[in-house]
Amino acid sequence: MLTINIYLRFGLIALFLGGGILLALLYGFWYAFPLLLIGIALLAGYLFLGTIQSAAQLVQTAQFEEAEKRLSLTFKPEWLYKTNRAFYYLIKGTLAMQRKDMDQAEEWLNKAQSIELPSDNEKAMVQLQLANIHAMKNRWNKAKIHFTQAKKLKVTEPQIKEQIKQLEKAITNRGLMK
Repeated sequence: MLTINIYLRFGLIALFLGGGILLALLYGFWYAFPLLLIGIALLAGYLFLGTIQSAAQLVQTAQFEEAEKRLSLTFKPEWLYKTNRAFYYLIKGTLAMQRKDMDQAEEWLNKAQSIELPSDNEKAMVQLQLANIHAMKNRWNKAKIHFTQAKKLKVTEPQIKEQIKQLEKAITNRGLMK
């Protein structure tokens, strides 16, 4: 998928909208229409899609501070397209977990869970992260609930399948310790 650098996008929005307005004032609306249309399309893409894709790429390369800055450039998260809003909350939760702020991470992940995620892989990822948070806080019953919900989902990603196996070992070991 084509990703435009966010700063380049801001520059293009200003260029096309500013140029379109200037052209409309000097020569008339129809001369400016193509520039205005492109500027409005770029602006709408920014408002409804946000900076989620580029932030996710930064998280995958473990550039957490840059990802946090990139997410903060999202104008209004509540205006984002439903799926992107869920990913916004998911990434915010992941970043909070990296900072060891488990209460904040749980809050963001619960928000992501409340919005419908597109596939079972993402749903399982949220359930596993919530289970890990509850396990760290010694709330094993809640951890088991999230784990069983994750296990019910049809997961296709090998990494997530491996995380499910690891969490299952941790939960059964916890049961043996009792």
